[in-house]
Amino acid sequence: MMNAQDIKNGTCIRIDGRLYFVIEFLHVKPGKGNTFMRTKLKDVVDGRVLERRFNIGEKLEDVRVERRPYQFLYTEGEDDIFMNQETFDQIPIKKELVTGSDFMKEGDVVEVVSDASTDTVLYAEMPTKTVLQITYTEPGLKGDTATNTLKPATVETGATVRVPLFINEGELIEVDTRDGSYVGRVKA
Repeated sequence: MMNAQDIKNGTCIRIDGRLYFVIEFLHVKPGKGNTFMRTKLKDVVDGRVLERRFNIGEKLEDVRVERRPYQFLYTEGEDDIFMNQETFDQIPIKKELVTGSDFMKEGDVVEVVSDASTDTVLYAEMPTKTVLQITYTEPGLKGDTATNTLKPATVETGATVRVPLFINEGELIEVDTRDGSYVGRVKA
């Protein structure tokens, strides 16, 4: 158990049987009344964000989480199979629990966040940027750099990314795994 005044960004707490990460907090001391903590909490399961106030001294159930690197091996049905980098144990994780799974290729290392007390996987997170090769796109035209027009391109994982007109098939690009946006061209 922890006190409400000990809340910090990244703290994981359990409220009504659901797990939440604190993404923002503010210690508020109004002119009249008691001091309280204003927080924004992100639901671990569905990603919804809610705002919640806690009175100072209120007891909260904190959850100890562990972050470990796991390597993506392959996909089996609805699950992605990962290997622990330290113990070499293999575990399945549901696709919907992996952020950026559309851009994940064999051998990529993700950070798996799990509840330390129950050893339950909460979610897995790809690095924010990854380098992928373009497998198909319409041919680019020389000099098409002046406008900010984008075209669809298929990358090696099968996902579609919107890229500038001058990008061609076979080129390496950097992609933001959070929203699937094009970041830049990568020189081989």
